[in-house]
Amino acid sequence: MADGTAVADPAADPAADPAADPAAGPDRLRAVAAELVDDSAADAWDRAGGIPEEIVRTAGAQGLMAAQIPRRYGGPGLSSADNGELTAFVGSRCSSLRSLMTSQGMAAWTVQRLGERQQRAALLPRLAGGEQAAVAFSEPEAGSDLSAMATRIEPDGDSVVVTGEKVWITAACYADLLVVFGRYGDGAAAVVVPATAPGVTVERVPEPMGCRAAGHAHLRLDGVRVPAGDVLGGAGQSTELLVGTALSYGRMSVAWGCVGILRGCLTAVGRHARTRHQFGKPLAGHQLVARHVAELLAAEQTATRACAHASHCWDTRSPEMVSATVLAKYVSSRQAAAGAATAVQVLASAGARDGHPVARAYRDAKLMEIIEGSSEICELLLAEHALSVYT
Repeated sequence: MADGTAVADPAADPAADPAADPAAGPDRLRAVAAELVDDSAADAWDRAGGIPEEIVRTAGAQGLMAAQIPRRYGGPGLSSADNGELTAFVGSRCSSLRSLMTSQGMAAWTVQRLGERQQRAALLPRLAGGEQAAVAFSEPEAGSDLSAMATRIEPDGDSVVVTGEKVWITAACYADLLVVFGRYGDGAAAVVVPATAPGVTVERVPEPMGCRAAGHAHLRLDGVRVPAGDVLGGAGQSTELLVGTALSYGRMSVAWGCVGILRGCLTAVGRHARTRHQFGKPLAGHQLVARHVAELLAAEQTATRACAHASHCWDTRSPEMVSATVLAKYVSSRQAAAGAATAVQVLASAGARDGHPVARAYRDAKLMEIIEGSSEICELLLAEHALSVYT
């Protein structure tokens, strides 16, 4: 399987951050998340289709949104493993807020891996300090096949002109900055575009099925002019290589978010199965219900172990990193979708209403099998990897 990760400078890797203190940050950030979001808040945001701006700004300024940004750029400098558990914690409470974390982390990771030294120094402190970013890949005719992107990034003197259309861009409604991927000469490039630049139109996606408060939007870029220095390093390389850089982070974040969905479902199912009585005893005392609980636990444990292995590969710079990340995303998203359906089955009418955590999990989990590489795309990548290794 192709690595899909371009490195402009080894020092851009957060694992190489000498100031990082993995033991110091996770507990503080978990406390921040616990204070910002509980189940009633997540329900209110889901119903309203948006997260209050002050919550988003506070989360960003506290370092929650992109916790792997190295400390030398003002970020928490967490390892992939610690950031994964933090992502799962937020995902157990609100997949929409977790989606914003994924988007912000993807943007920061892209800058870390593709940006020149001066670009990292200029952009990463902004992303660590509360400014929000969204990453724009998909287009009306370029979903799974991102090589079909039609957006153009064209040099014009000391500027570039960006023209194209992007669809279903997570967090775009909250974004100050847009990391836009497009065609650049015979290859591809990523350019950082202010969301308020002339020619940028952000149109909210109405009533998405899941992650309703994640700020999904369509973008139109009509001759948007930005300085040529806003094109990140690596311009002109293949689409697969450049896009793979951001997608790897996104897949890891989604995978850990799915662990969170499963943990949230386990909590709801456990509480209900112990307190709800049928035929003279708690639901948990019925063997068929107990089987559902066991299956849900097995799903959570399977997803957790796949994600933990993938994060270990990230933190040790293992050559297995890319394949392990795809596997974690594939396994976790499928387990989350099946596990959320199981949770609804156990809670029955109690969970089959808008506003209940398992109903929200059911809608959110299905999207996880589609975003950042559908299950089918993951299967193709895993098959390619298997054939290259075992034959």
